Amino acid sequence: MVKDKFSADAYNEVGKNFLPGHLGIVIKKIAQREVQAELAVVPHLMAPNGFLHAGSVVTLADTCCGYGCVAHLPEGASGFTTIELKSNHLGTALEGVIQCEAKAVHLGKSTQVWDAVVSQNGKTLALFRCTQMVLFPK
Repeated sequence: MVKDKFSADAYNEVGKNFLPGHLGIVIKKIAQREVQAELAVVPHLMAPNGFLHAGSVVTLADTCCGYGCVAHLPEGASGFTTIELKSNHLGTALEGVIQCEAKAVHLGKSTQVWDAVVSQNGKTLALFRCTQMVLFPK
């Protein structure tokens, strides 16, 4: 999937024609046990009530956690799938840019757990916990 597992540019290139690219998610940093990204708040990411759609926020967090999982797949793994995503939404954004920082909590051979915080200007908008199942070829 990604040749350089710690290159933000590589993940942005891979995702450009998929949901992360279509929404405008920009990976800023991928490092050991950490991923950072941002998303500009634009009209097509809003809900009909004028607030940022929760799905836009969830997609940002899930993308960060998923790319983190890819960067940390164990030897022999072929990929992963998200098996649980929990979100707590504490606020919203009407404009500007939101940021996400995901950190690994558990990097096992069969599962990974990542926590993510979505924020804007230091204000926490949402908290996430994602569990991924690591996949191996048959």
